[in-house]
Amino acid sequence: MQSTVDGKTITELEKSIRYISHIIKQRGREILDHYPITPPQFVALQWLKDSGDLTIGELSKKMYLAFSTTTDLVDRMEKNELIERVRDPRDRRVVRIHLLDKGKEIIHEVVEKRQLYLQEVLQSFSEGEVKSLHVLMSKLFEEMKLHEENAKHQDKGE
Repeated sequence: MQSTVDGKTITELEKSIRYISHIIKQRGREILDHYPITPPQFVALQWLKDSGDLTIGELSKKMYLAFSTTTDLVDRMEKNELIERVRDPRDRRVVRIHLLDKGKEIIHEVVEKRQLYLQEVLQSFSEGEVKSLHVLMSKLFEEMKLHEENAKHQDKGE
């Protein structure tokens, strides 16, 4: 289905999304300043929370980082007792990264603070507006995921 939205609207929408993304990123960094963790470490912890134990290679792909960069990240997180390396019981050659309670706690606290911030920002919105925003943002996210999947299949020549 081809969109009939004019170019000016698309331009303004892209700009709004970019500005919102920037503000959220900055706010997230301010929140993280109160924790012994960097933004990339927080992203890694979130991937581990959402995906379960991952190898360094799997985590590297999800974060779009070089393997060596991810290894350094994991080393620092392990030193801070946020994660641990665990041998896979099915294949002892495979080492997985496991999220520890301290890492889970940080994720929980930071996400809670982000949600409180969003709740403050949305106070001037009606309940219906918030629900509509949620529905539309979810739809946009699903369409973006679908678009990315299709692009991957085209890149592979499928």
